Amino acid sequence: MSYSNPSWEQLSKLRERMRNGEELNIANGRLGMSKTEIEGILGGDSYDMIGVDSQHAPFNEEKLVEFCRSARELDMPVQFRIKNTRHTYLLGNLLDLGPAAIVVPQVETEATVDEAICNFYYPPVGKRSWPPPNGWGWSGDVDRSEYIEWWNENGILSFQIESVEAVLNARKLAKPGISMIHWGKNDLNFSLELYPDPPFASFEECVAHVQKQMEGTGVKVANAIAPSGRL
Repeated sequence: MSYSNPSWEQLSKLRERMRNGEELNIANGRLGMSKTEIEGILGGDSYDMIGVDSQHAPFNEEKLVEFCRSARELDMPVQFRIKNTRHTYLLGNLLDLGPAAIVVPQVETEATVDEAICNFYYPPVGKRSWPPPNGWGWSGDVDRSEYIEWWNENGILSFQIESVEAVLNARKLAKPGISMIHWGKNDLNFSLELYPDPPFASFEECVAHVQKQMEGTGVKVANAIAPSGRL
């Protein structure tokens, strides 16, 4: 690619680190923070991304745009967890607001993964619509085909495993286009407690099973026992 953009280079390096299984450090932010507040959080450690959540928090599109714009000015990619598993059809719209990474919670089926991939990536990989007015790395002087190629190679699409069913189906869920697996420990423990004759005795056994299933796939598995923010 001929186009040079610090945002592109930053995300490309981050994506490569994920493929290599390296540890990531993600700051916790919240929508409505000012640029000064974001800067204060980022000054506390060396971070790779800053995450914001809508699954368990209020969500406003304008605030997401403002948050992502401020983070971008601070050279920090934003990871956004969507509100509900069924909202994967909105991923293209949400990405147009500025996140560089998306987390889909409570994934259990291949159909959810397929829809997420379809709406996260541009053609020919997916069917995301053009243009991305506030998209990460987008500016008016970017060639469309170059941007699409870069995004399809480096956008970060992750999902959370939060049930016994998802653990059992992990290998099938980790399709090309999935970057990383996160954990929903509390909900997974709920599932283990309610599952009839569960095939795993503990959360730790679930993690070990998924780690084994992901070997050789290039999909990063978050460190389930790392301190908060470190994956």
